[in-house]
Amino acid sequence: MPEWALTGYNPRAGSNSLLAGGLVVAARCDVSSESSVAPPLTAENRRQQLEQILTASRRQDRIRQGRETTILAILFLAALVSIATTIGIIYTLSIETFHFFQRVSIIEFLTDTQWTPLFADKHFGIWPLLVGTLIVSTIAMLVSLPLGLLAAIGLSEYAPPRLARIVKPVLEILAGVPTVVYGYFALLFVTPLLQRFIPQLEVFNALSAGLVMGFMILPLVASLSEDAMRAVPMSLREGAYALGATRLEVVWRVVVPSSLSGIVAAFILAVSRAVGETMIVAIAMGQVPRLTFNPLVAMQAMTSYIVQVSLGDTPHGTLEYQTIFAVGATLFVITMTLNLLSYRFLKRFREVYE
Repeated sequence: MPEWALTGYNPRAGSNSLLAGGLVVAARCDVSSESSVAPPLTAENRRQQLEQILTASRRQDRIRQGRETTILAILFLAALVSIATTIGIIYTLSIETFHFFQRVSIIEFLTDTQWTPLFADKHFGIWPLLVGTLIVSTIAMLVSLPLGLLAAIGLSEYAPPRLARIVKPVLEILAGVPTVVYGYFALLFVTPLLQRFIPQLEVFNALSAGLVMGFMILPLVASLSEDAMRAVPMSLREGAYALGATRLEVVWRVVVPSSLSGIVAAFILAVSRAVGETMIVAIAMGQVPRLTFNPLVAMQAMTSYIVQVSLGDTPHGTLEYQTIFAVGATLFVITMTLNLLSYRFLKRFREVYE
């Protein structure tokens, strides 16, 4: 910038330029001084500005509270739907079960050893169905619990992270296979295979149904147990290694006891899943309600009987129709008891780490 632009004097224009430049500079200074000085705020203006700020803040608080109330209402309705569904199930089972026990003695229901409500000679003893359910569930647990626990230990403690990320989803694919497929797999593949080694094995039997059911439940046990083991802090493992423990000792003396509550909860949940399984036992186990502890013969589980009567031509309101709800109520009590035991055990022995 040339020096004459600051002073207002242009050597080429002469003295008139100096006077004009001075007037321009003076005018610019007056304008800048007027624009830099703000008018003083009065008490009324300050009060109005404060009221505007408070009004905007209150509006934002009301909007925020409205959103939070809406979210809480949606969450409450979601919880209320599950509670209402449970109440509806209990009400439906209770009404029909009450009508059933008005016509059949509860003592006969709990003490008779025959279950033939669809025959001419009717008997209403629940024990054949109950024993069949317990036998097939026990066989399934003998397969799924040890194998699932070993698989969880391998994925959590021994497998490299990359291998574990590949194996675990592949293992969980078994949980996505329809149970109808498992049922026909047990009937058409497992049973003929077992008959080569056990000639007296019948076509419909509890052994093949229990074995296949165990492999179906195995991913559930392995996934939940593995999650419980991964929740154990690494500091516990490192402390055991520092004391000279081997990897096997760390697994069985540190990791498994520390995650015992989660493992037991997985076991009980697996038992509930086995007790309530329907299609495998309906297809591969048979529909013969007999009181026997021999898994090589055809039997009938509680869920299989419910399917049998539901698919038939049983009239509504008859005694045969009401047996469905009596058996369903018994099954509901068993699974509810197992779930309550799982919750109580988890609450009592749960390890909390920081």
